[in-house]
Amino acid sequence: MAASSATLTIRKAVKDLLATTDERRIAVAVSGGADSLALAAAAATLTEVIVLIVDHGLQEGSAEVAGQAAAQLHELKVDSRILTVDVTGAGGMEAAARRARYAALRAAHDGLILLGHTLDDQAETVLLGLGRGSGPRSIAGMRPLDPPWGRPLLKIRRTVTVAACQELGLTPWQDPHNADPRFTRVRLRHELIPLMEEILQGGVAGALARTAGQLREDLDALDKIAAAVPRTGAELQVTDLLEHPPAIRRRVLRTWLRDAGVPELTDGHLRSVDALVGEWRGQGGVWLPGGFVARRRHGRLCVQPPGQITS
Repeated sequence: MAASSATLTIRKAVKDLLATTDERRIAVAVSGGADSLALAAAAATLTEVIVLIVDHGLQEGSAEVAGQAAAQLHELKVDSRILTVDVTGAGGMEAAARRARYAALRAAHDGLILLGHTLDDQAETVLLGLGRGSGPRSIAGMRPLDPPWGRPLLKIRRTVTVAACQELGLTPWQDPHNADPRFTRVRLRHELIPLMEEILQGGVAGALARTAGQLREDLDALDKIAAAVPRTGAELQVTDLLEHPPAIRRRVLRTWLRDAGVPELTDGHLRSVDALVGEWRGQGGVWLPGGFVARRRHGRLCVQPPGQITS
């Protein structure tokens, strides 16, 4: 690779993403790894940025790691803020750390926040979605621009960010968790994807990322159709839904239920509520997360919030 070519590749990716938004309050989330360090350095050459370094406190010396990342960026005349978070809650350490990190970033900055996810991360996300049967939205992976999050590196391999750090004289932190086989993503990265690359003779990560992009286009088209389905107040007319196929109905239902305040909807929840439309047999209400209940009455769907449940 020619000198500085990796740095220029990342800079172009950031420039292309920024050209798609009018947002000019830009932050970059940094962990200290190669992806986020290279991203922060590139973004700072294009616009004024604030760098937010998240210290999860999960490993001994995490404060020093955050300080070293800040010091290296300071050498490039990029100032940083260190955010210390507490990682607690259900779902395992990975999920809890993600929740804490994203909450801290949003609290610290009200504009666009750039994240260092690469094509390799996208491929891992697609495989996780496939393995868990999480539905098309999960398999479609991460969006390049999903405000407040921006991911300019989704078409760039992790090896490019490592090369960019070398070109810039940056020393990335090697997170021990990234080599710990207790974590599902680590096993995908070091065991499953290399095996698939061997069996399919290469190109697997890129193919998975392309599949995600193609599926996002399909999802966007279906979402646009669903958005045109009429809604009357807080209730839905069953006749308005029946003329549409299930894929459209469930999109309408997802938006409707979220607007009503129902949290953490799964595909199973949506299918159960959709059965009140497409498989109606006079069944009772569908219990949903947060204590909500969806019911069909007199040809309409309604959502009863917690504390207002009636038979």
